[in-house]
Amino acid sequence: MQATKRPTFADFKKKALQNEEVEKEYNALKPLFAIKKELVAARIAKGLTQDDIAKKIGTSKSNISRLESLNNSYMPNLATLIKYAEALGMRLDIGLR
Repeated sequence: MQATKRPTFADFKKKALQNEEVEKEYNALKPLFAIKKELVAARIAKGLTQDDIAKKIGTSKSNISRLESLNNSYMPNLATLIKYAEALGMRLDIGLR
């Protein structure tokens, strides 16, 4: 008896993106997920916790957790992103391509 190969995430994604509606939504969320990943990577690179960032910008750890979470489509406002960057000792750059 041969075991059935479990599909990988890459297999699932490839199949899901064949659906035009799924692909449209996926592409619409790409920039949001990219900034969230960048926030987390920068915070970790600076050796800071979510609590550290929260204290620096005067909010709660749960707000930082929601901001960084890839499991929701919470759209941070520009002022929040600027404060987050400043808490890291960085600046926020935005550009059109």
